[in-house]
Amino acid sequence: MARSASSRRKLGMTLFAWAIGILIFFPVLWTVLTSFKTEAEAIASPPSFLLFDWTLENYVEVQERSNYFRHFWNSVVISLGSTVLGLVIAIPAAWSMAFVPAKRTKDVLMWMLSTKMLPPVGVLIPIYLIFRNLGLLDTVGGLVIVLMLINLPIIIWMLFTYFREIPGEILEAARMDGAGLKAEIIHVLTPMAVPGIASTMLLNIILAWNEAFWTLNLTAAKAAPLTAFIASYSSPEGLFYAKLSAASTMAIAPILILGWFSQKQLVRGLTFGAVK
Repeated sequence: MARSASSRRKLGMTLFAWAIGILIFFPVLWTVLTSFKTEAEAIASPPSFLLFDWTLENYVEVQERSNYFRHFWNSVVISLGSTVLGLVIAIPAAWSMAFVPAKRTKDVLMWMLSTKMLPPVGVLIPIYLIFRNLGLLDTVGGLVIVLMLINLPIIIWMLFTYFREIPGEILEAARMDGAGLKAEIIHVLTPMAVPGIASTMLLNIILAWNEAFWTLNLTAAKAAPLTAFIASYSSPEGLFYAKLSAASTMAIAPILILGWFSQKQLVRGLTFGAVK
């Protein structure tokens, strides 16, 4: 009886999880389907789900109007650059918080995390003026710096959580063997936290890739990533839903593929240390 109840509960939870997953994924699926419709079919009422004349003309027009690969390359450089630079700063910071005794470590972590609660528009004007005076507007380097700073609290917080699961005795043994601070971090700590570092890197690549507020306000044309590429299809003349859907599909496809192939590593890293 108990086994039957347990099986029904497991089936119910599975169905519930699938329902939530489909609900979350449906807007993405609808965007992809709309990208293969004509503009007339995209705004037709009632809408057609699969029974419509499939066409690739939206993708052709999007590529002819905008240089997709230039925007794609900017997104790759910005997301990878900001993540790698953030890790270079966050690994020593998380190490010091995890293994150097301090009374206010948790307070510092909470303060860092609280900066993510500040509305970005509240600091837009100061950052815009700083970037303008330093010549960083509409540059890839400027976006790498600002996105690194925005995501740095999350990187440090996640790495701190992973580092806390590593026994301090291992680092003490490395010091007794003559390892210096640099060797301890690079050759002992970092290899042991590879799952956590990998999941942190993947998560922050996704966050940087999808960042729209700063990329739209600090770029114009030269350093515009795919978020600006999508926004360019919203014009005063109106929304061209089919072309906008094609641009959105081309922008989200790389990160969806990355997430699909790295989902095991991402889940492994996010649950690192969860089970004692």
